[in-house]
Amino acid sequence: MNLWIDADACPNQVKEIMFKAANRKKIQLTLVANQYIKIPNSPFISMTQVESGFDVADDYIVAHVEPNDLVITSDIPLADELITKGAQVLTSRGEAFTPQNIKQKLNIRDFMETMRSSGIQSGGPPPLNAQDIQQFANALDRYLSKV
Repeated sequence: MNLWIDADACPNQVKEIMFKAANRKKIQLTLVANQYIKIPNSPFISMTQVESGFDVADDYIVAHVEPNDLVITSDIPLADELITKGAQVLTSRGEAFTPQNIKQKLNIRDFMETMRSSGIQSGGPPPLNAQDIQQFANALDRYLSKV
């Protein structure tokens, strides 16, 4: 089992939690991004920088993820592909994407995309707060205690 982060948009607080978890549990963690991201010196943590471009990092993760790997991403289409491959997916707010909820999340995302393209402004998600970080840490701990 490996840990992955879709790192381009992942908040630093979440990355820090993942760094600590990888070292504590001695599990390989790979950050994937199209820009360089500083990582701690650890035999369990690596960073893969991919070319710039639409979905290049996503495609890399999908190509390399194995069943039961855990991926941190808020990208719903990516989460759908990962779940199809048998991976586990958490958002940076600690929400689990599952086979039971991913299609509904994808439909809502597509609907909101249609609304935005027709000129309706919906705003984005609220900024990450301390409660979100705690929820993420708790969800990660629950996952890691199962494996």
